[in-house]
Amino acid sequence: MKLKDVQKIIDARLNACSKTKSIPEDEAKKIFALFNIPVVKEKRETDTNQILAACRETGFPVVLKGISATILHKTEKGLVRVGLHDETSVLDAVKEMRISAKDDIDAFLIQPVVSGKREFVAGMFKDPQFGPVIVFGLGGIYTEALKDIVFKIAPLNDVDMEDMFEQISSKKLLNAFRGEQAVKKQELKKILKGLSDIAHAFPNIKEIDINPVIIQPDGSPVAVDGLIVLEETREIKNKRYDIDLIKLASCYYPKSLAFIGASATPGKWGHMLLTNTLSRDYKGKVYLVNPRGGKITGRQVYTSVTQIEEDIELAVVTIPANQVIDLIRDLKKKHVKGILLITSGFREVGKKGEKLEEKLVKAAYEAGILILGPNTMGICNPHIDFYCSAAHAYPIPGSTALVCQSGNMGTQLLAFAERQDIGIRAFSGSGNEAMVTIEDYMELFEIDDLTRTVVLYIESVKNGSRFFKSAARVSRQKPVVVLKGGRTSMGEKAAASHTGAMASDTRVFNAACRQSGIIQVNQPMELLDLSAVFSSLPLPKGKRVAIMTLGGGWGVITTDLCAEHGLEVPKLSKGIIERLNKILPPFWSHGNPVDIVGENDPSIPKTCMEELLKWDGCDAVIHLGIHGKRVLVNKMIESVLKTDPSIDKAQAQSFKDAILQFEEDYTQYVVKLTQKYEKPVLGVSLLTDEISRTLYRLDGYEYKSVFFPSPERAVKALWGMCQYNDWRKSHS
Repeated sequence: MKLKDVQKIIDARLNACSKTKSIPEDEAKKIFALFNIPVVKEKRETDTNQILAACRETGFPVVLKGISATILHKTEKGLVRVGLHDETSVLDAVKEMRISAKDDIDAFLIQPVVSGKREFVAGMFKDPQFGPVIVFGLGGIYTEALKDIVFKIAPLNDVDMEDMFEQISSKKLLNAFRGEQAVKKQELKKILKGLSDIAHAFPNIKEIDINPVIIQPDGSPVAVDGLIVLEETREIKNKRYDIDLIKLASCYYPKSLAFIGASATPGKWGHMLLTNTLSRDYKGKVYLVNPRGGKITGRQVYTSVTQIEEDIELAVVTIPANQVIDLIRDLKKKHVKGILLITSGFREVGKKGEKLEEKLVKAAYEAGILILGPNTMGICNPHIDFYCSAAHAYPIPGSTALVCQSGNMGTQLLAFAERQDIGIRAFSGSGNEAMVTIEDYMELFEIDDLTRTVVLYIESVKNGSRFFKSAARVSRQKPVVVLKGGRTSMGEKAAASHTGAMASDTRVFNAACRQSGIIQVNQPMELLDLSAVFSSLPLPKGKRVAIMTLGGGWGVITTDLCAEHGLEVPKLSKGIIERLNKILPPFWSHGNPVDIVGENDPSIPKTCMEELLKWDGCDAVIHLGIHGKRVLVNKMIESVLKTDPSIDKAQAQSFKDAILQFEEDYTQYVVKLTQKYEKPVLGVSLLTDEISRTLYRLDGYEYKSVFFPSPERAVKALWGMCQYNDWRKSHS
């Protein structure tokens, strides 16, 4: 069989009258063999005498299967018999199968009984967003019952296949097992690579199911069953607009703004965005447009954008949806580069709004104008003090690019970044993404030198394949952190195979993230926790963690958290124990975590921290409870002053000041040690108050001190760094 023969088979099956378009098992296995997938030897016969002759040639015991173009799952119809020992049992099986299938059997397959105690499943299904997805996991009768399977987006490379083997819960079955040799992984990879290549070669193949793949005693895998399901090639409806990234970047640096739909009424979008922008130190020119004219915020209001004497770079539009398209011609005359389209009433309201959106985007694209939105909450660029959004939050300039498909989520994250001193490179509420999509934003920040981390809140992607490829490329240079909202299910699938039936949009999206290097989180605050460590600390070189704690309980909890996240807490070496013995009292823990036992000497945390960072047995340090003691001390002093009149208030204040000074000195010292040893140091504050922050800076240093309010957040942040570092090393 040749590739052209496969296409002929596919075309013939697609043109057949059968309701289910599929390729039967024997032909499917011939296609598998063409792509170097090891398959069981078999014979296809229809005549009873020939069936018996084939059984004798194969050698008893045999496997007998009835195949039919209309019956995909043979086992459910009783069309598979394993271990038939003589001709009589074969004849009985043939008779029973014909009755069960109501004579709807095209032929019988005769196979040898393949021995082996381990069964896996391999397959492929077409995801509407991400294209061909390869499946591997526990097979046989356990496939759908236990669902111990993993997904990867095709095409596959060696790293992808190794990761598939590592991910399944039953991965021990890949090792030597009950007297049988370890699985020959290179042979198993041939199956997965073959599935990937078949999917690429033949777009009409919708699903492929190889279940089971039996592992023989010598570790060799062999496909003993197979199914290929076909579909007509579907036209992709998603319209792709080529976005000029230089023009998109200029929307974050507008030299002139026109607020079209400017309003004098507080609370309206046309007033809120205007006053928010003007309340900062934005240096660009600002023009207001409203047909009523007059003045708003003491500024002249133009009745039309064409009345403005100069060109406009960015138009901020808040007028009703059905009026926006009439602006395009005038905006083109003013050489507008982009429209920040706040207005809602487009795709999100139904078919009528969808048609209006498509018409608008087509007109804008032809005019050379970008549309950000519609239905967006705005954008900001702290580096030029440009805050044109509904969020009255003003984070400092930084290196984290933030894009949110939810306005509320964007507001929350920007406010948190401002409170915790986390710097933002730029922000965009992406809205409906009618023209500029999440992939465009990723590709923009990929080439932006000021961006060190890309943070995304996503509810859906318009082009999964492009999202996957863009993320994989960006991740090679800088971390991409994602929170996925709207974890919806596609519902019941009209899937003909086991692999197709197990597909879900959430599992495929998660697989795409892992494969492309994206760090996924489950909570909104984790987005900025990771952005804080990625922008402030060096990447760890491994997963070994030294823990320093002011109290044993937190150390135990942190150790457990590290273990749960796949981080190692190694034993202290003899040398570092001897060095710590010179610093700590005799009753210290002598182990990792290092409990510094509440000593009041302010130099002890510093010297212990440096000894741990010197130690070549760790890649990162988590320290707990040293920072934040001032909150406890301050409350204690307040209680004392209220109840003991003999206490000198000046002395009490001096003590409070000394504790505050110690914490400032300590955070600065941690910065210096991080820079000196190039290892990440993550802190957990004992308590927090209104002046507590996540990041603490020191002039002249690249890195920062990072503190979290709980061990969970510190460990999760370090886990994210390790996960990203592992991905980068495996894809270098």
